[in-house]
Amino acid sequence: MKPILGAILSVSSTVLNDEEKRLLELYNPLGVALFSRNLKTKSQIKALGKNIREVIGRDDVLIALDEEGGRVDRLKDIRKKELASQAMLGKINSKKITKAHALLIAEEMCSVGANLNFAPVLDLDYRGMTTALKSRTFSSGPKKTANLGRILWQTYADAGICPCIKHLPGHGRAQIDPHLYLPAIEEGWKGLQRDFEPFILNKDCPVGMAAHILLKAVDDNLPITFSKKGVEEVIRRRIGFGGFLISDALEMKALKGDIGEKTQNAFEAGLDAVCYCMGDIKGLREVCKNAKFLSEKSFLRFEAVRQVLKTHKAHINNVDLLKEKYYSATSPYAEEEINYDATEVLLKLKQGEK
Repeated sequence: MKPILGAILSVSSTVLNDEEKRLLELYNPLGVALFSRNLKTKSQIKALGKNIREVIGRDDVLIALDEEGGRVDRLKDIRKKELASQAMLGKINSKKITKAHALLIAEEMCSVGANLNFAPVLDLDYRGMTTALKSRTFSSGPKKTANLGRILWQTYADAGICPCIKHLPGHGRAQIDPHLYLPAIEEGWKGLQRDFEPFILNKDCPVGMAAHILLKAVDDNLPITFSKKGVEEVIRRRIGFGGFLISDALEMKALKGDIGEKTQNAFEAGLDAVCYCMGDIKGLREVCKNAKFLSEKSFLRFEAVRQVLKTHKAHINNVDLLKEKYYSATSPYAEEEINYDATEVLLKLKQGEK
């Protein structure tokens, strides 16, 4: 069996170009994440995912989306109707509505051939929290956050969509945007335990995403993504997360160095895989040249992901009725309007560097 590269890559448009095909075929990456630039119609998305799988040559290729709901919802322009944010789900605080939210997302992701959802967010809501996270958190309460998060990720998994809890070990205290700068958290171990709690209570989720934050009580020099101490002592030991651990987007400015250096540093810290979301061929090549193939331990963790993908995809009966109940329950709750798109922020930064 050909070794699998520990990288979730990205592509530039709605179809693969020749350079992307050659790169995917050569390196055999874990998968590809899709963004607004890749998503035009349901049939086009499904065809793109099918082509990616064919070029890579594996059935377990991950086709990933950010489908939290609210403003982080890659399929909303195709759906023409918005889903509730996690903040709204936290206000409603209903097991049935939270499960309906996940079922509708799972059904939609299955219909376009996607199989990995970068959700749910288990960060806590703090006063002064960065705009990058606003409306994306359930609550300031650890147990409420943990309970609602578990409903979401288990529902995704039961429907054959692999979930990914984020951002380990807790990003809520950050007051600056990691897409632009490195957030430094001064809180001591006792306070941080509160942030860890939702992740501890969901440590059995098959995939988790590491945060680009500096926790000074843990490592006063390196962000979690680059910190062996942060990964081993906090995420693996204190939280007890044994699942497949991936980076947040490497191109975020919280991390120092060029893309090749960032890739190397993430693997040296102990991550199983990295994510690169810009879709430019130069950056993709650098990630592929510097990433590692899945180790024996990483492959065993990936086996749990593969089992989710093999899960019988739950058939949703009375989808229209489910939608009616869901939208009826969520429509009375006003969403805070936040004009912020992280992908657009990063693209503008990229264009400014040229």
